[in-house]
Amino acid sequence: MKPSSNIWIRRQQCPCGDWKCYMRSEGDDQPSVSPHPAKKERTLSLPTTEAVFTPYVGQIFKSDDEAFEYYSNFARKNGFSIRKARSTESQNLGVYRRDFVCYRSGFNQPRKKANVEHPRDRKSVRCGCDAKLYLTKEIVNSATQWYVSQFSNIHNHELLEDDEVRLLPAYRKIQEADQERILLLSKAGFPVNRIVKLLEIEKGLQPGQLPFIEKDVRNFVRTCKKTVQENDALLNNKRESDAMELLEACKHMTEKDADFVYVYTTDENEKVENIAWSYGHSARAFPAFGDVVTFDTSYRSITYGLLLGIWFGMDNHGKAIFLGCVLLQEESANSYSWALQTFVRFMRGRRPQTILTDLDSGLRDAIARELTNTKHVISIWHVQSKLSSWFSTTLGSQYTEFKAELDTLCHSESMDEFELKWNRVIAQFGLVADKHIALLFSYRALWPLSLIRGYFVARAMTAEYSKSVDIFVKEILTSQTCLPVFFEQVGVASRSVNQAAENLQYMHMKTCMPIEEHAQSILTPYAFKVLQHEMVLSLQYAMTEMANGSYLVRHYKKLDRECFVIWTPEDELIRCSCKEFEHSGILCRHSIRVLVAKNFFQLPEKYFPLRWRLESSLVPVDDHNVPRSSYDCVQAFHSLAASLLTESLTSKERFNYVNRELSSLFDRVRDMPAADDSAANMAPNNESESFQC
Repeated sequence: MKPSSNIWIRRQQCPCGDWKCYMRSEGDDQPSVSPHPAKKERTLSLPTTEAVFTPYVGQIFKSDDEAFEYYSNFARKNGFSIRKARSTESQNLGVYRRDFVCYRSGFNQPRKKANVEHPRDRKSVRCGCDAKLYLTKEIVNSATQWYVSQFSNIHNHELLEDDEVRLLPAYRKIQEADQERILLLSKAGFPVNRIVKLLEIEKGLQPGQLPFIEKDVRNFVRTCKKTVQENDALLNNKRESDAMELLEACKHMTEKDADFVYVYTTDENEKVENIAWSYGHSARAFPAFGDVVTFDTSYRSITYGLLLGIWFGMDNHGKAIFLGCVLLQEESANSYSWALQTFVRFMRGRRPQTILTDLDSGLRDAIARELTNTKHVISIWHVQSKLSSWFSTTLGSQYTEFKAELDTLCHSESMDEFELKWNRVIAQFGLVADKHIALLFSYRALWPLSLIRGYFVARAMTAEYSKSVDIFVKEILTSQTCLPVFFEQVGVASRSVNQAAENLQYMHMKTCMPIEEHAQSILTPYAFKVLQHEMVLSLQYAMTEMANGSYLVRHYKKLDRECFVIWTPEDELIRCSCKEFEHSGILCRHSIRVLVAKNFFQLPEKYFPLRWRLESSLVPVDDHNVPRSSYDCVQAFHSLAASLLTESLTSKERFNYVNRELSSLFDRVRDMPAADDSAANMAPNNESESFQC
């Protein structure tokens, strides 16, 4: 073994606190994020839906490796395995012939018996089978290719069934991520049989369905026993040197970016313990988009023993933006407290209104301690991703019904109703004593959707946003082998998500209501699309006026819950019992229904939050796809010119500066190439080239 590459794994320790309890989140195709592109296993079987045809003489392959993989897949489908026999080479062509044969080809030569009292008499599997595939290399039009010169599929032994052939040594491979997991569990004192069972549970496999057997694990652990100690020493040196290189990279970044900030702590041996960093563009984005922050702590490095935490915000186009990054040695409340304190410092003393996290008792305690005025929400996606691991085996065929009941619980109208239904559901499915049920109940104020409707989350709990966060994390956890390279990956990815201009698409009108046209000119296409959807649905609702200025709004046909809307005309204040505006910053269909009935042709300004407006974009908004009239352009220029004149006349210095800059601007515009006719319909863009504090 050599020192491992930097492999990141999704945290598998269950938040229930039981160190023996590991879990696998739904949707994880791989247990780890590989540090480099996945290596092809030449003996992997093809999917059952893909046909594997019998090789034939004259068949062409681009390389001998491709031929070996093809023949190996054919062999596995037909109940045997293959091995490489002899190869022939010359000075001109190099290796020009490859022989692949059945694993039972040939005969074992008799060996000298060891001078022991009871030597083992092992029987050979080789029986002189003549199944084979011979390759020959040729050059055609200056291109190298390999063709099958001989092929035989005649065996003198029985072929194996599907459930037997996978146990042949050629197909029993322990992948790199599984090797790391096995070594970690072995160091923790797990016996080999327990390691195998844990791997089966984590991968959701039935007993005996791993691509390797207990004997392979035992041999692997035994082979690595001495090397592990040497490897640990090498890894320790690698960790220390890479940590120092990471610090040097941070120092170098401060020279290039004066707004870049980083903080680190050291242990009693003066070695780097925790480190966090952020960029100037992140701090500048926080005032507009730091109201809701997602703190993702899904991954840790098993090479460096570090937990990765990334802070994200959501911009006005519904995309995740990078705010900061931290690497922690421990998953403790104290470590999380240091991380949160550091994040607040990075954001110049500002704190988020709401923070979304995964289930973690240490993180929950740290947030309660450090962010006392911040609402803490557990994303429902984190809860749902764990349900299968927790309950599918326990409940069996009842799991689907249980999941549906839990979804209904999420929409309870009050805590009392939630607790009443909760007790009924867990009793129905016999989960009263289940530790994971107790865990979810202890977090009951943080994750049920109906109980956090009053918290502002800016649509950070949607599937689209969760996907954008996951894409960012996986992007920076690939193709890196050390901490300094990882640091570079974070920098590149953060700039790409924070500075990428949104490709604005003109949203066509659907209702022809004046409030729709007004909203289109103010909101980003993302926010307008959401509001437009509510406008369309509002047409399907009936309104009944109640006492005290309230209205009962219900769907004309569906039997969903009606909502109460309170309208205060003096303040143009409208509130709905669904709390959609408080939750997302987008006015709900019920409120829109009432405002339309009150003959509103424009929504009140207070219902266009700054975070959803076009003017809040981190980059200049390219609005060439948003048609506006020439009259709008003239009005905008007149307004800007009038304001500029007023400000410039306050002093001679201001007037001279404005006159000089306008003259220079006029010369530059006059020298620009003539634009097409569409330029006449473009609105002026008076935003600066970069987001400034």
